[in-house]
Amino acid sequence: MTVVNIIEEAETLNAKLAPLSLAERLSFVAGLDVRVVFTTSLGIEDQVITAEIGNHRLPIDVVTLQTGRLFPETLALIDETESQYDIHITRYEPEQADIAAYAAKYGMNGFYESVEARHACCGVRKLKPLARALAGATIWITGLRRGQSANRAETPFAEYDAERHLLKINPLADWDIETIKSYVADNSVPVNPLHARGYPSIGCEPCTRAIKPGEPERAGRWWWEQDEKRECGLHVGEEATAVAAR
Repeated sequence: MTVVNIIEEAETLNAKLAPLSLAERLSFVAGLDVRVVFTTSLGIEDQVITAEIGNHRLPIDVVTLQTGRLFPETLALIDETESQYDIHITRYEPEQADIAAYAAKYGMNGFYESVEARHACCGVRKLKPLARALAGATIWITGLRRGQSANRAETPFAEYDAERHLLKINPLADWDIETIKSYVADNSVPVNPLHARGYPSIGCEPCTRAIKPGEPERAGRWWWEQDEKRECGLHVGEEATAVAAR
């Protein structure tokens, strides 16, 4: 399939998914007879998607990036989630040779010293494992929402990921945080206890802090950097080809 074809398919999917409920969006994508992968960080948004996948027994592969620097609370939540929904969450870890090479060049915590070093760490611990997780997939499901940050304000339901040459589906694009919290409360969804301690967005332990009153949801990620569009590289690079829901 050509890039033009995939972009056109994203446009079509975007229109089809827009009026549907979350369950309907996921069921529609799961029924497309291709490999569908959902990557979960175990954050509150991703827990909502996992609950729908588990409760409806959808044929979607659920995976997580076990970076080696996650909070203990996040690691415990993986096991709890698997047990509650009777699903398997496949863990993808960084290669130890890559970790050693990074530490030799930058130091184990060198990501605090420069944006280059931080991007290199994310590359080793997240981007390379993600590439393995998505190998053979046609569709990648994420928990991106428009309300998470200014950088994500135009998130569509379906877009072409030019970096990975696949379709990315964001079924929660139009959900706000209050709708997320209501779903969690109404459906007894297990969530990371760090959310209640001021961590709306949770990544690796050394790179995540609680946010201050009035700060955006993702202000606690890589907080020592000044760029307001801070990202790890998982969800950037699509601007030129993304099909926004307008």
